[in-house]
Amino acid sequence: MKILYGVQGTGNGHISRARLMADAFSRRNDVEVDYLFSGRDTDAYFDMDIFAHYQSKRGLSFVTESGTVHRFKTVKNAKLVEFMRDVRKLDLGSYDLVLNDFEPISAWAAKNQHIPSLSISHQAAFTCAVPTEAQSIIDKWLTRHFAPTQYALGVHWYHFNQAIIPPFVPAGLCQSASTSPKRQNLTDFTLVYLPFEEPLQIQQVLQPLSEHRFYCYHPDVQYPFIEQNIHWFPPSKSGFHGALSACTKVIANGGFELASECLSLGKAILMKPLNGQFEQYSNAFMLRQLGISDTLFSLNTDDIEEWLDNHHATKINFPSNADCFIDWIVAGNWSDTETICQQLWQQVEFPDEVSKKLSNVSAISI
Repeated sequence: MKILYGVQGTGNGHISRARLMADAFSRRNDVEVDYLFSGRDTDAYFDMDIFAHYQSKRGLSFVTESGTVHRFKTVKNAKLVEFMRDVRKLDLGSYDLVLNDFEPISAWAAKNQHIPSLSISHQAAFTCAVPTEAQSIIDKWLTRHFAPTQYALGVHWYHFNQAIIPPFVPAGLCQSASTSPKRQNLTDFTLVYLPFEEPLQIQQVLQPLSEHRFYCYHPDVQYPFIEQNIHWFPPSKSGFHGALSACTKVIANGGFELASECLSLGKAILMKPLNGQFEQYSNAFMLRQLGISDTLFSLNTDDIEEWLDNHHATKINFPSNADCFIDWIVAGNWSDTETICQQLWQQVEFPDEVSKKLSNVSAISI
């Protein structure tokens, strides 16, 4: 089987999921996979060796300013003519399937060329009846039509008895966490990942908390440096995962993949959703309902200090081996989502207190 895997490159979460899948695909001899990324500048990708000779297109993305989606600039910067040209020029004649993680060029090309397409994305979960917050009519339309596919599997922290699978978490991440140093002077820091906030604003909010140490990864940082109680780092897959394994707690935007990794490692997490993105608000809403995470609605010192003094952690075991999922893909019966959903959810272990609350979350008006 030959697959084109289209991946939305705007956020690192989509790429993290694709890396895990690419690693699993690379060990197979019954499938050949090519990769197409869109949504960010080509030179802004990092640690992409596992994807070999991947394609990079402009695609469609959103523009942010100071932690908020800027809708006018997003529309203004959209290169629709270039996007339609890329859709038209993408030749899918040699592929048996387009696998898609909210990537619009490959999705629309597959639709136009009548090539089977399968979505595996967190966004696909929001086409099902799941808890949401701050979702507008426009958001609902975009979720369904931004990257349309013939078949879809959502990815979420709970299935809600629908075509939704749990997230995969890299096995190596959990192993490194179990062997990471436990000495207080090495582990007593908070990891901060707020890529949509301005570094200066992050600095102004965290520096007054002088008794706490912060490791901040940010795309605007070019080289590591220390400024009082804040250690700044440029983007790095291995460096970030090392810090995530060793830290005691995490402050991050409301992205799905990082939150999933925090849950799998049992790290306390404070979520600051990106303003204007309902998906991140919905992620924070669900974890708040389960008593797992607190929400930071604005970047301010007082709320962060209160959380640092009163944080708590929850651990949920998610699957790490994607082989059975790839077996299902290769089998080709993509309309039978129930089989793979049951197989994967059997591998998930919820703490008792979370299991009790899930019934209440399921009952929320969705």
